[in-house]
Amino acid sequence: MQKSVLILGASGRFGRNAADAFWNAGWSVRAFDRRKDDLNDAARGADVIVAAWNPAYPDWAAQMPTLHARIQDAARLSGAMVLIPGNVYVYGEHTPAPWSEETPHDAANPLGQLRAGMEQSYRESGVQTVVLRAGDFIDTEASGNWLDRMMLPSLPKDRFTYPGRPDIPHAWAYLPDLARAAAEIAGQKESLPAFTDVTFAGYTLSGDDMAEMLSDITGRDIALRRMSWLPVQVASPVWPLGRSLLEMRYLWDTPHWLESDRFDTLCPRFAPTPPEEALARAAGPWLKPARKRCRTHSMRRSTQTTL
Repeated sequence: MQKSVLILGASGRFGRNAADAFWNAGWSVRAFDRRKDDLNDAARGADVIVAAWNPAYPDWAAQMPTLHARIQDAARLSGAMVLIPGNVYVYGEHTPAPWSEETPHDAANPLGQLRAGMEQSYRESGVQTVVLRAGDFIDTEASGNWLDRMMLPSLPKDRFTYPGRPDIPHAWAYLPDLARAAAEIAGQKESLPAFTDVTFAGYTLSGDDMAEMLSDITGRDIALRRMSWLPVQVASPVWPLGRSLLEMRYLWDTPHWLESDRFDTLCPRFAPTPPEEALARAAGPWLKPARKRCRTHSMRRSTQTTL
C-alpha cells in the first residue's frame, strides 16, 4: 500500500526538497495550504507529517509553541509520525565537537532554548517523532539562506564572503540529500521508537575549504573575504532579524561537525552527493564563464564526512 506524507511548509527550503524526495521514493505527497486547509482534516490518512513550518526568527517565541501544539494534536488524531528538520541551535557556544544525539542541549541563547523546548515538547507528547538534525543548508536555488544572501553574491567579483572564522570546521547539509535521508528514515516508521534524534553529518567544510572548492568549480582564483558584522550591529536596535543573526553568530566562530553513527545504522547504503557538485549547484546563478586558472600553491582538499 502506498504511504502518504503531509508536508507543512512545502514552499519553503526543506519542505520543497522533501516533497520531491518523498515523491521520488514512491510516496503519495500532499502539500498543506494554510489559506484553505484545516490541519486536522489534512492529516487524516497521513503516515507522516513533515513539520517544515519555520517562522521568521523574531516570531519564534510567539508562534513556535502554538504551531507545534497544533501539529502534535493533528498527529495524535491521525496516528501520523512527525518528522522535524532539526538544526544545531540547541548546542551551546562552548559545547565541544563532534555533536551527536548524545550531546547535551545546553544552548544559553533564546533561539536555541526555544528550539530545545520545542523538541522536548515532542519527547513528552506521546507523538512518534523523528528529529533529523543538520547544519547550514546548501540549496539548489536561491532561497534566502546564508549562502545565497551573503556568501555567494560576490562570486562574480572573484570573492567569497564568509561570516566567521574561515579556518575552522562548519557543518553543512545539501538539501536534496537531507530530504532523501528524511524519506528513507520515514519509511522505517514501524521500527522506530517513540522519539528518534538523528544527526545528519552532511559535509564538514571550513570557509577556506569552500573558497578553494569554488576556485576549482569556476576555474578562477576565488579570494575569501571576511564579512563585516558592523552593519548588522548598527541596525540591530531597530531590526529584530539583525538581533537574531547576532545571537546565532557564535556558530560561525565555533568549530563543529556532526557525528553520523546513528544515521549510518538507519541508512547504511545512503550515497551523498559530492560536495563539489552541491556547491556548484548552489553557486550556479553567480557563475560566469571560467578562464584558465593559474595555480602556484598546493591544493588543500575539502573534508567530507562519510555517511
